[in-house]
Amino acid sequence: MDRPTRAEIAKWRPAATQGEERGMSTIPLSIDVYVAPMRPYTCPDQLGEGEVATWAPSSSTLISGPTEAILIDALLTFQNADQIAAWAKSFGKKITGVYITHGHSDHWLGLARLREHFPEARGYAAPEVAARAAWEADFNKTTRYWTSRFPGELPETPVLPEVLNIDEILVDGQVVNLIHVGQGDVEGSTIFHVPSADAVVCGDVVYNNVHMMMYEADEAKREAWIGSIDAVAALKAKIVVAGHKSVGAADLPENLAASQRYLRDFTALAKKGGTVQDLVQGMLELHGERDQPHTLWISARAEAARRR
Repeated sequence: MDRPTRAEIAKWRPAATQGEERGMSTIPLSIDVYVAPMRPYTCPDQLGEGEVATWAPSSSTLISGPTEAILIDALLTFQNADQIAAWAKSFGKKITGVYITHGHSDHWLGLARLREHFPEARGYAAPEVAARAAWEADFNKTTRYWTSRFPGELPETPVLPEVLNIDEILVDGQVVNLIHVGQGDVEGSTIFHVPSADAVVCGDVVYNNVHMMMYEADEAKREAWIGSIDAVAALKAKIVVAGHKSVGAADLPENLAASQRYLRDFTALAKKGGTVQDLVQGMLELHGERDQPHTLWISARAEAARRR
């Protein structure tokens, strides 16, 4: 995959280049968040007692200035992308790009459809994110993992995010910083810090009132994940947007400590041994207010499999 040069990005983002030439804007950027609600999907797995197969509520964030805007995460299905596009268009800004926080397909497969709505807005991701997205696209070709779970709802030929080799993005002359934090619910996760808005868009490094996915995160990775959240906290942002959040949940910095507490509680209960049901029940007693218990079941089954 060819990597775009700064010159190519400048051609794609003419207003931002003009912003560089005239100096930084003094108008702070705005943060708006779209949330696709929790929904059922076609799950081939054997479910636990009382378990219902639902997909987690997911967010896409619009970072906008007076005339320009960028989207963070494209989500998954045609419907996701169509709804994000209609919502984003209502702000009346030129969408100059779509940036992806991490390589899980439910955050970028919507790119193909979004590009139909915004042909001038290309999809971009950090090298480690683009590499994981490419791996997932190949994985789906052989396993039909995603297309079997969302039949008729996904593009047959996905549009992959292009590799972005710069960590500073301009929106109407204001800086958005891409930060490589590493471990979230997958390795190679990134976040987007918006200093002028005192905000950070975290992808799946932070969750907000939704059970956290630990299919790929063993105990060591959960500790690294806690460290990643510490890095987010060091930014001292007042607005913290989670990749998976309940509809209507406030984007508060308290979700940082809440996510860390969830990870530590999961590890503490997992160390006690017991069955998948025991781990699920223990976490529900501590965190039963969270949406998407199906994710907790997936995480508990994965943890039990790691013990074998």
